[in-house]
Amino acid sequence: MMQEIVTSPFFGIWLSIAAFWIGVKLQKKTGLVLCNPLIIAIALVSAVLLILKIPYESYNEGGAVINMFLAPATACLAVSVYTKAALLKENWLPVGVGALCGSLASMGSVFLLCHLFSLDEAMTVSLMPKSVTTPIAVSISQGHGGMVPITVVAVIFTGILGSILAPGLIRLFRVNDPVIAGISIGACSHAVGTSKALELGETQGAMSGLAIGICGIMTVLFSLVLM
Repeated sequence: MMQEIVTSPFFGIWLSIAAFWIGVKLQKKTGLVLCNPLIIAIALVSAVLLILKIPYESYNEGGAVINMFLAPATACLAVSVYTKAALLKENWLPVGVGALCGSLASMGSVFLLCHLFSLDEAMTVSLMPKSVTTPIAVSISQGHGGMVPITVVAVIFTGILGSILAPGLIRLFRVNDPVIAGISIGACSHAVGTSKALELGETQGAMSGLAIGICGIMTVLFSLVLM
């Protein structure tokens, strides 16, 4: 009976939903930035799999179904961008330059650090697209001989770190312009960071969502040169 349950796609789906729901509730109850729902969900799912000795392959029967919605969910951010179309037209130059600088800084810093610590080419390729959304990062990593699991972990870690640190850094550097704040968050921490940007304001969320698309395109182009 237990074997039939854990091998069903519904097991992975419901476990993921329940873990994330618990994470959201804990964050609301504690108000702590470190109680990020994604971190809590990852920890809870990992704990269940380890304690019950459930193979990852069994859990991923449902996890793969959830992954199918990743790209459409990212594309839905275009709705918030559309509502700010007039603001985008007014600020197209700083938006473009900001996204360009963000992509260059992200990929360039990883490239230099990987060479500094003598990491091999496969690891370098796996880490360089860490600041773009998962579907784009995985495609870049696969296309250049990288290790997809490493890329996915790097993308998740970057997104979580960005969502945790972004509000504090915005206050620290006194970033008062919501357009600048949104582009900065989206360029560095993709969709996970954008979820935090949406909490800061509608404009921040829209600009962050826009940065995901622009930085994704730029990262693909830069990868042709740097990788």
